[in-house]
Amino acid sequence: MDLPEEVVERAKRNIEPFDTEGFVLGKGPVPADIMMVGEAPGENEVYDGEPFTGRAGKELDKQLSYLGWTREDVYITSAVRSRPYKWEKRPNSEEKRKANRKPNKKEVKAHAELLDLQIETAEPKVILLLGGVAYQRLVDEKGKISEVIGERLETPILKYDREQDTYIPSDEKYIVIPLYHPAAVFYNPGIRDSIYDSLDRLKSYL
Repeated sequence: MDLPEEVVERAKRNIEPFDTEGFVLGKGPVPADIMMVGEAPGENEVYDGEPFTGRAGKELDKQLSYLGWTREDVYITSAVRSRPYKWEKRPNSEEKRKANRKPNKKEVKAHAELLDLQIETAEPKVILLLGGVAYQRLVDEKGKISEVIGERLETPILKYDREQDTYIPSDEKYIVIPLYHPAAVFYNPGIRDSIYDSLDRLKSYL
């Protein structure tokens, strides 16, 4: 995806004050019928330079296969392009390591302009929101994704206004479908049936 260099560089500068590393822009066809917006890259993604290449990526591949898609069919990016990390002790050791964590609101805002531009450039017919971070960034800043999982929403999306330093609704409406983040099943295996129910609903919409 060709994006203005100044926007990419500004996003990299914006994220510098935070405990993050790497920069993974996204990957897929442009224009894209389907766009997936995740949370942020993890350790594997930063190393590989591509979104969803770790354990969550394998789960995503299973879900794409269930839908009859491959990665070549969708543009995949995230709300934050750098890996947020925290220091934690290794088990049975005094050594510390970097562990993945959820991005905070300031980190999401640091890359907000970039996501807006990616959406404008990809011109997706449908945006799939993978997890609560993406849902709050684009639809409802205080909303709970659990209340709308698998629903087809036709709605304005939130765009970042640099001058006012706030989010404002877009003039146009987009079709967005909130889904569980692929990694969610690792922490809560009981939602697997719900995940595939939402994918079945997605099939019926499309």
